[in-house]
Amino acid sequence: MASAKKAKKGGVVAGPDFGKKNYIILGAGLLLVVIGFLFLAGGDITLSPILLVLGYCVIIPLGILLPKEKGEAPRLDVDKSNTVSS
Repeated sequence: MASAKKAKKGGVVAGPDFGKKNYIILGAGLLLVVIGFLFLAGGDITLSPILLVLGYCVIIPLGILLPKEKGEAPRLDVDKSNTVSS
């Protein structure tokens, strides 16, 4: 609730600066984690830890830490209801 009030007063919402590539990598990491848990539920104690470690420790952090590509537009959510029209 407090962040919603700040967004209405300030007009600009700050958030993670992710591009399309970041979301694809994060989705791949999440998919890898889900597959790892499915293998774990199936009783495969060799492949499942490898998939889980790759997902949690490599792919998801890579998706968070990679910078957004330079060609993508910056993300600014501007609240136009507070502007003065003449």
